[in-house]
This record gives sequence, C-alpha cells and structure tokens, in this order.
Amino acid sequence: MTLKEIQEYLGEDWSKVTALLKESLRSPVEVLDRTNTVLSSNGGKMLRPVLSLLVSKACGAVNGDCVRVAASSQLLHNASLLHDDVLDDSPSRRGAPTVHSTLGARPSVLIGDFWLARAMTLVLGCEAHAREILACFSKTVQDLVEGEMLQMEKAGSGDTSEEDYLNIIFLKTASLFQTVCSCAAMAAGADKELAAAVTEYGRLLGMAFQIKDDILDYEGESLGKPTGIDLKEGKITLPLLGAFRKMDAERERQVRRELAALPQEPGKCHEIADIVKTLDGTGYAAGRLADFVSGAKEALAVLQDSQAKGFLLELADYCAYRQI
Repeated sequence: MTLKEIQEYLGEDWSKVTALLKESLRSPVEVLDRTNTVLSSNGGKMLRPVLSLLVSKACGAVNGDCVRVAASSQLLHNASLLHDDVLDDSPSRRGAPTVHSTLGARPSVLIGDFWLARAMTLVLGCEAHAREILACFSKTVQDLVEGEMLQMEKAGSGDTSEEDYLNIIFLKTASLFQTVCSCAAMAAGADKELAAAVTEYGRLLGMAFQIKDDILDYEGESLGKPTGIDLKEGKITLPLLGAFRKMDAERERQVRRELAALPQEPGKCHEIADIVKTLDGTGYAAGRLADFVSGAKEALAVLQDSQAKGFLLELADYCAYRQI
C-alpha cells in the first residue's frame, strides 16, 4: 500500500479536498499567495486528510463537511510546521528550503497564522456540528502549544520520564490524529460507538507515528535521513529511554548530564547515540510501537468490513514500517 494508491481510491473526494485547499490558500497579497502556492505544491505525505476521508467513508459516506474537515486537518498541520521551523531554526523541510530560511522568522509565523485561520474558517462553514468540530480543532491547537512548551521544559531539565514522553507525543502529534478521526466521524454522521472507536484509533495511530519518527532519528542515516536531531536539541525520546532501562541509576544520571551539556560539548552526541545502539534502545521503542499499532487495529473491530476499513488497517502498518 502507498498513500498514492489510497488517494486514487478516494477519487473525486480527494480531488475536492485538494481543490478546496488550493482555494483556501488564495490571497490578494502577492508574496503570501506565491508562498502558499509553493508550500502547497510540496505538501508532503498528506496523511491527515487521507486519514480523514478514509474514516468518513468507513463510518458511512463522504459529504461536504467531511471534505472541509479533511482540508482543515492539512491546513492546521502545515501551520504547525511553519511555526516549528521557526522554533527549531530549520533550514529545510521535505528537501526544500523552509519559509523561515528564505523569508525569515516573522513571515513564517504570519503565514502559519494564515493557514491556521483558514483551517478554522473552513470548519466554521460545516453545515452540521460546526461548533463541536471547531472545539476539537481549538483543543488540538492548545495541545500543540502545551506539548511544545513541555518538551522545551523537559529538554532544559533533562529529567524526561517515559510518562512525560508519552504525554508530549500525544500533545504534539497524536492529538491532531485523534481530532482528525473524531471530526471525520462526526461529519459523516457516525453513531457514538463508531465515533469512539475511530477516535481511539486516531490517538493510537498518532502515538505510533511519532514513535516511528523518533526511532528514525537514530536509524535514519541508512535511509538517507540525517540522525541525531533530537539529541542535539536535548530531547529524550523513547529509544534513549529504552537504553536507560538497561543502565544502573548512576550511569543514567551521567548520560542525562551529558545530554544537558551537549550545546557546550556537541561531540558527545555521537557517544550517546552509540550507547542507544549498543543497548538496543530502538528495539525497546519498536516493541512499544508494535503495541500501539496493535491497539489501533483492535479499535477498528466494531467497524463493518469495507475497503476503507482495510486501508485504515494498512495505515497502522504504514506508521510502523515506513522509512521516511
């Protein structure tokens, strides 16, 4: 399965989402309109709108509100990336220069705000459940901010626990997946049982997606992806937490101190990465990833069999086995 194959399966509904995205990003301000066009042409995986439409189809049928929810999910996601690039001082994303690197921090933040505003405008245009859907999207924006702040706090203190980590990745990643699935079901008119099932699926899928990202930060070099970004930023993610489980308390304290000192001693980054490899921290993370993937699949048991449900099951495996 590829995301392209799912987009082809979604057919006219997918075309409506991409058309709505294009229309939503138009602006009479030339530099904004031009930048939006470039950004939308390099849209990445488009996983969230794909997920949104699949959930709507699996719960009943796709209508105009479902298309709005799907497009809004991509707008909100990209808004968060524009803001993240400023926070992380990122020079590139998806192989292309970031707005932050080409236009500066202020334009990147402002363009992110524009995308966020357009997402909320689309949601408010829903014919049914507009207030409820808007509340879900607004809560996710709050979660994104709180997750980023908590991660910054923990990177500074160096005392991230596994509980902290799981809370951070829910707030920063899984919250949007959960909202996408919940609102897609709501827009499709799903009953409470189906809505609860796909909401839980979305949460678990989002957790799996981020854990896989964090594994790739240690293993991605062989896949053409730079490694060690999280370590350089002082982030303690699940592979390192897995390595800690095989250390005594004093060794763990030492490694945490070294991590906190990385800005002054960047060479230690490779040493810590080697420790994670030696102690198979990524193996521990892969085991936890498998648990979340299994749970996501189990959550879909109440849905009737359909091609859309089949693709949702395959998406769970995609999150576990993707290489980018």
